[in-house]
Amino acid sequence: MHRAGRRRRLGLIAHVLIAHASKRGSTAEIAEAIAEVLRQAGHEVDCKPAEDVGDLAACDAVVLGSAVYMKRWRGDAKHFLRKHGHELSELPFWVFSSGPVGDPSTTPDPAWLEPPRIIDRAQQLGVRDHVVFGGRVPAEPEGRIERSMVEHTPAEYRDRRDWDEIRSWAQRIASGLDSPVAAA
Repeated sequence: MHRAGRRRRLGLIAHVLIAHASKRGSTAEIAEAIAEVLRQAGHEVDCKPAEDVGDLAACDAVVLGSAVYMKRWRGDAKHFLRKHGHELSELPFWVFSSGPVGDPSTTPDPAWLEPPRIIDRAQQLGVRDHVVFGGRVPAEPEGRIERSMVEHTPAEYRDRRDWDEIRSWAQRIASGLDSPVAAA
């Protein structure tokens, strides 16, 4: 029986790791919102940058999130998936990407929103779900490219994170952790 199954059978709460790779903080804020929902559901949660994760021995479940830019995840998230692939294949885990900003009617082809090879690998490892959340342009842009992105994005589309959608997804994770399927 999987660790999470043993813990639930004994009446213990799940220990969930939320690892994130965020360039300017938007993805980290999404990870913290997910963590808060899971804590409110009664689970122990560690939320930290993917680069700071040593091993997954104490984890019953994992949520991995990354900012995505032009079909590319942040290097720390890609490294986490490679480094912990075997462990992830034995744990319930979920994946999210964050990134699209701007007018939703001009959102790029979905293939640009998730890196196909990363998602294929996550599916091979048994990911429970993967989702793309809207992103946010940098509040304090650095460099010419970021300044241009902010200048060319209408104010109403600079933060496309839908907090209700994020919390709803996190609630589905919490429900999945409480179900018999998660314990299998």
